[in-house]
Amino acid sequence: MQTSTANASPRVLSLIPPMTQLNTPYPSTAYITGFLRSRQVTAFQEDLALQLVLRLFSASGLQAVRQQLDAIPPKKRSAQLHSFVGQFERYLATIGPVIAFLQGRDSTVAHRICGRNFLPEGERFAALEVYVDPDDPYGGDPLAWAFGALGQQDRARHLATLYLNDIADVLREAVDERFEFVRYAESLAMSQPTFDPLARALAGKPTLVDDTLQQLVEEAIARHQPDIVLLSVPFPGSVYAAFRIAQTIKARWPAIRTVLGGGFVNTELRELKEARVFDYFDFITLDDGEKPLLALLEHLQGKRSTSRLVRTFVREDGEVRYINMMEADIPFEEVGTPTWDGLPIDRYLSLLDMLNPMHRLWSDGRWNKLTVAHGCYWKKCSFCDVTLDYISRYETASASTLVDRIEAIIAETGQTGFHFVDEAAPPKMLRALAEELLRRNVSISWWGNIRFEKSFTPELCQLLAESGCIAISGGLEVASDRLLKLMKKGVSVEQVARVTQSFTEAGVLVHAYLMYGFPTQTVQDTVDALEYVRQLFDTGCIQSGFFHRFACTVHSPVGQNPEEYGVTLQPLPPVSFAKNDVGFIDPTGTDHDAMGKALNKALYNFMHGIGLDQDVRNWFSGRVPKPRVPRNFIARALG
Repeated sequence: MQTSTANASPRVLSLIPPMTQLNTPYPSTAYITGFLRSRQVTAFQEDLALQLVLRLFSASGLQAVRQQLDAIPPKKRSAQLHSFVGQFERYLATIGPVIAFLQGRDSTVAHRICGRNFLPEGERFAALEVYVDPDDPYGGDPLAWAFGALGQQDRARHLATLYLNDIADVLREAVDERFEFVRYAESLAMSQPTFDPLARALAGKPTLVDDTLQQLVEEAIARHQPDIVLLSVPFPGSVYAAFRIAQTIKARWPAIRTVLGGGFVNTELRELKEARVFDYFDFITLDDGEKPLLALLEHLQGKRSTSRLVRTFVREDGEVRYINMMEADIPFEEVGTPTWDGLPIDRYLSLLDMLNPMHRLWSDGRWNKLTVAHGCYWKKCSFCDVTLDYISRYETASASTLVDRIEAIIAETGQTGFHFVDEAAPPKMLRALAEELLRRNVSISWWGNIRFEKSFTPELCQLLAESGCIAISGGLEVASDRLLKLMKKGVSVEQVARVTQSFTEAGVLVHAYLMYGFPTQTVQDTVDALEYVRQLFDTGCIQSGFFHRFACTVHSPVGQNPEEYGVTLQPLPPVSFAKNDVGFIDPTGTDHDAMGKALNKALYNFMHGIGLDQDVRNWFSGRVPKPRVPRNFIARALG
């Protein structure tokens, strides 16, 4: 390992910290590693999130968990812990086969898993009982509605996922209360105004999870001998582990430069003032990493002064300083092709946690993640971070370049499934991409996010399906023309109905992102929205959906101009660390928590074809007004 990078070509290691995704690599390191290699930088990458789970969820990992559990007096153990101890030998015998099955290395295990006498079953399996219908033709099979008499592999994946969740519950109770497969210790970082909670956690006694992560870090450093380690933190749930990784590196190899970046940094640390962060990281970069990293590499090689860094936080004389030498970003056309070299694509786990048909795409299967265009071509939605670079800077690459990247990725990974991760893929680029894929006779399966705008004609939807589109998602949001106009969504409910019908008729699964709790949204608005959604399911326009509660961020138009939306922001405390979400006072006084329960219950049933002929008021626990929407509104809109 080099002790100095001055005038030498540095070795760069990019790490994915726990937790992100387990079914496929999070793409940030693949993008940056591919870019750095295109600039002749020696670059490597590893996914410590996957490695941590595979190390813990193994026979030796379970033995270590059991040792921790044995230190808990039996009287203080929960029913879940007693169940784990009582069935421990079965857990030891089954963990290896289950992991191999979820990795796609042994499909035959599905037969035993589906028999329900192979896996030890804990509290997570109790949820299956709510599905039992003793009068159904499958004899009360709790998963018949989801998988029918067939679908054995999917059924087994769902049961195996419940099994892993049982073990995760034990791990959380007996080893580390912060452990989650996705939201790992996220409360320590998400919109935390001060660094204190995270600092206390990092100063605390390491848990088995921490010790295991430390071992993995030490092994990665030994393998690659890097001069620089990049840590990409896309979510609050990966921040704690990123700091633990940096803590290990600084304790053992203080000469290694550590750099923090990623989605969490870009949204929450833009006003960073906390100097203690730099006990762990030498540099923190904002927004797209290509240009800041090139400048940083030149700086570390003695070719660029500190004052000429790009979008980078440093600590100087004990104070945090933000430096931004204004230079043009690397054009999207020139960022290169992401590479998955170094990421063990055959070891990721195809989980089936949620039975929502669109959500399963997120957790089930190995998808190559690729961006059709940088930023958002619309960039007007009032709930979105339109002031930030990842939304506001819209750039495209040619269809030829995109298909070149697709072919290179297929050649490297052997996988033909693609998830286009755009905020909203532009219809013009999707058309060009589809035509180029068909012209070159490149066969892929792909899905992504769009705006339900009128450009998606029946002809275009059919073309996209022919090019490999299997599913699309888009924002219907509040399903109210008044509120859609207020949030500057640029679509109407009628338009959404026509576009979604066109996709459905082309054989493409349609998922609607739905929202409640938007400023000035009344109970009447909410009831009307649910009626629109009911009709969209009833007419077959959409097959999947999810309601999420509106959250106001400081970077959105609502957060920056609340008076235009009829709300008042709640004052924030002094912020030296993370800043993103901000509370607000809505004079309508609607109980959105109560509304949310009804909306999600109704939606869950709609996705299973239940209750589509009922009055939507039946889903609400209290008295609500009658929908103002005609019951045939969507059918009339479709002609």
